[in-house]
Amino acid sequence: MANSSFFIVGRHAVIEALKNPKRKVLRIFLTEESKKTIHRSSPKVNLIKNLKIFFKTKKELDKFSRNDGIQHQGFVAEVEHLEKIDLKETIKNKKNLTLACLNEITDPRNIGSIIRSAASFNVDGIIVKERSYPSESKLLYKSASGSIEHINIFEVSNINSTLKMLRENNFWVYGFDANTDKDFATLGWSGNNVLLFGSEGSGIKMHTKKYTDFLVRIKINKKIESLNVSNSAAIAFHQVDFKKKLDNK
Repeated sequence: MANSSFFIVGRHAVIEALKNPKRKVLRIFLTEESKKTIHRSSPKVNLIKNLKIFFKTKKELDKFSRNDGIQHQGFVAEVEHLEKIDLKETIKNKKNLTLACLNEITDPRNIGSIIRSAASFNVDGIIVKERSYPSESKLLYKSASGSIEHINIFEVSNINSTLKMLRENNFWVYGFDANTDKDFATLGWSGNNVLLFGSEGSGIKMHTKKYTDFLVRIKINKKIESLNVSNSAAIAFHQVDFKKKLDNK
């Protein structure tokens, strides 16, 4: 069966998709200036060779992003989904992996920002629930700023059974919860770990907490109630990456 296609917009999202040999780009819609930007970003390789290119004005491209409230920057591409990756196969015989797991986080902007931070700080993959993951969201791709091409996204049918499987395969599961006292910054991060984040409104679902080994929090100014989940994830990813690099020195 043919892979379904969808549109992405934005300079970084489109250029990184063009650079990714695993991503099939069907058509691109560009302004004359954005074509020059693509060539400047990769002067030694013609990223748009053999592609169907349609040159448009910025106003003509507005129809691709107007309803989403985002700027296309002169870049629109029709792409296919990447081939799905099997989590069990990926973790087999691997050590010192860091995975993020998103529980009930559905906002495309937050997910895109988390993907960007995860790729920046060497997270090995992100686990999402396939039914609630907005895999064709222009806003997600724009927020990820091309980083989605550089990280594994594992779409699973059930978060709880996935966490159970990971624990059975020597992963520690850390749930980030503002109502606990344990400071995540005091921990070491050797071995295989899962960083579990819940929605801003209700946090990690109560039943899902049963599949964690530890509940931890990011300590912040007591006058501030909480952090946005994408900010919390960025802090956690940086800390874990920093600690792992120290251990490997």
